[in-house]
Amino acid sequence: MESRIDSNHNVVTHVTTQLWDAEVLKSDIPVLVDFWAEWCGPCRMVGPAVEQVAKIMTGKVKVTKLNVDENQEIAMKYSVQSIPSLLLFKGGKEIARTIGAAPKEAYLKFLENSLKS
Repeated sequence: MESRIDSNHNVVTHVTTQLWDAEVLKSDIPVLVDFWAEWCGPCRMVGPAVEQVAKIMTGKVKVTKLNVDENQEIAMKYSVQSIPSLLLFKGGKEIARTIGAAPKEAYLKFLENSLKS
């Protein structure tokens, strides 16, 4: 499993098709998946915000990234047609998604609202 540690020692897990079930679908806590690609400018802009969200939500939400170029079958399975797309999973099912670049605050609000139920 490949993880990237930022300057705040925060870990965002990079998931692949092979790790999908174990890391996302079978997680004990909700999982936010950032669908992205190297060539996607907005995806690179979202990266730091996603890492800040991961730090703030430690223990409450697992934050992961999935490279759509390297894991196309997962992107297709969840009908991810534009990136960045952030999908929220709980209990092995997608419960919410947000599409497009946004600031950290917007993602935190998205998580808060999506996890209320």
